[in-house]
Amino acid sequence: MASPAPAQSELDRALSGDTRALARLLSLVEDDSPRMREVIKDLLPRTGRAWIIGMTGSPGVGKSTMTGALVGAFRAAGRRVAVLAIDPTSPFTGGALLGDRIRMQEHATDEAVFIRSMASRGHLGGLAAATPQAIRVLDAAGFELIVIETVGVGQAEVAIASLADSVVVLLAPGMGDAIQAAKAGILEVADVFAVNKADKPDTQQVVRDLRNMLALGHAGPGGWKPPIITTVATNGPRDEGIADLVTRLEAHWDWLNSSGELRRRRQARAREEIAALAFAALRGRVAKSADELAARVADGTLDPFQAAEEILALGCTRG
Repeated sequence: MASPAPAQSELDRALSGDTRALARLLSLVEDDSPRMREVIKDLLPRTGRAWIIGMTGSPGVGKSTMTGALVGAFRAAGRRVAVLAIDPTSPFTGGALLGDRIRMQEHATDEAVFIRSMASRGHLGGLAAATPQAIRVLDAAGFELIVIETVGVGQAEVAIASLADSVVVLLAPGMGDAIQAAKAGILEVADVFAVNKADKPDTQQVVRDLRNMLALGHAGPGGWKPPIITTVATNGPRDEGIADLVTRLEAHWDWLNSSGELRRRRQARAREEIAALAFAALRGRVAKSADELAARVADGTLDPFQAAEEILALGCTRG
């Protein structure tokens, strides 16, 4: 009997709990390796089981500390947890600037916790372009929960809604976060609001501001009304509100499943991913012709609508 191909062998090791093999698979995905498509196709039947939680908010609100506290709470309940921490990109190495994940080191020796930093590499929305495929790898590897922590770039944070089943938006007193959330459209993507660092002054003012904004008629995605809770995340005995946050998230997960919203969100997610991949492929196929057509449009010898139709025709004939 022929031995399995190297990629398949590594895939089998990763799915059977080999942490190093899993890390190599994620590197393959992050580097956009030619082997990625084969790997994703092989593991796809084992995906769709994980609960994906997005953690987002402005810089300084305590996302990493809160993620660590959530991981601890879910592990206390016996659940396997993976964390994808999307970090700014180093201008020198192209890697994640905060790759050591200092605030989550207490989970580093737990075999049921896997933490991976990914560089955003200039991708907008506080995420990395490889995030959807990385989620599939971790899902297939048997993690029950996958927590995605975004970069924290302020008003571009709404992209997390296209990847997560449940979105936690963190705010903090003294940062003008409630107003910024309204400007950024984060009110529309939040499933749970957590006002973190609630031991500081003005916490209740942030809560009141949020309640007033939500009272203007906003309901969460699919009719869910996002609760507002206060937390103090320290990853230690002074944690407050973490159990309440877990309870609210569990309630949201139950609602997603009972209402059919989970299926709707995941179908919308797949639709967006397909469109993005198709546009990227089309752009690559017609790049040279696009330059020629652009020159004619700039010269006034071709209108842009006809140029677009020719691009589409080229993409179809070359596919």
